[in-house]
Amino acid sequence: MISAIEKLAEQTTETFGDLSEEQINWKPSADGWSVGQCFDHLIKSNEAFDEEFERLSSGTRKQSFWENYSPFTSFFGNFLLKSVKNDAKKFKAPSKSIVPPSDVPGDIIEKFVTHQADLVEKIRSVEDLDWQNTTITSPFFKVMTYRLDRAFEIGYEHGRRHFRQAQRVIDSVGFPK
Repeated sequence: MISAIEKLAEQTTETFGDLSEEQINWKPSADGWSVGQCFDHLIKSNEAFDEEFERLSSGTRKQSFWENYSPFTSFFGNFLLKSVKNDAKKFKAPSKSIVPPSDVPGDIIEKFVTHQADLVEKIRSVEDLDWQNTTITSPFFKVMTYRLDRAFEIGYEHGRRHFRQAQRVIDSVGFPK
């Protein structure tokens, strides 16, 4: 997982690191997202799990009754993973808190790469946990639970999904060169 996240950060720098602020904020359509919005959204989405990581790494977190006994944990994890891998299916962000602003600072790619390095450290801080027997609850849908190993996989694939979306933006007709 760590090497995959580090590779995504490298690919992001290689592909988008030299874009100007104008290119970062260019949108292919009125309702489409810019490159910058894709990466801002990923940072905000991952940050929604920060409190959970804090409790997991400090050893103060206790699983709730629902996390222990939900019959839907595997279903939700598999559903989310399949959803983020499917670029054809468009989803609305589950919370307004992770919807990016219209204009994103020109250094969003550097911020994303730094954020990925922070994410790697958070994963390392919980590497001794039993990822298959640790269940967490989505910060966006309180009924949705999934295993920690699946949560990391979903997060990585979510990053890949928006990387591909950003790639489609720079490949769009009209993208400023």
